Amino acid sequence: MGIGGISFWQLLIVLGIVVLIFGTKKFRNLGSDLGGAIKGFKSAMNEGEKEAEAESTQTTAQKKAEHKDTIDVTATKVNQEQERK
Repeated sequence: MGIGGISFWQLLIVLGIVVLIFGTKKFRNLGSDLGGAIKGFKSAMNEGEKEAEAESTQTTAQKKAEHKDTIDVTATKVNQEQERK
């Protein structure tokens, strides 16, 4: 049993009939159109990620500009002997 109660051989026969009716050129065009759509979708997703990253960077810069009085420091551990001197 195959997909939805249709056996593999029945699907193969239907595919053969479709190829005879439409020809292989239509399938090539369909494949290239589908590939182009997928490629366009991927590039749009990459552009969206870049825009989100740029927006995040801009938001961070704005937050830093708003808090000019804030001082960024790095904490360091000091030995007790050095504190006594």
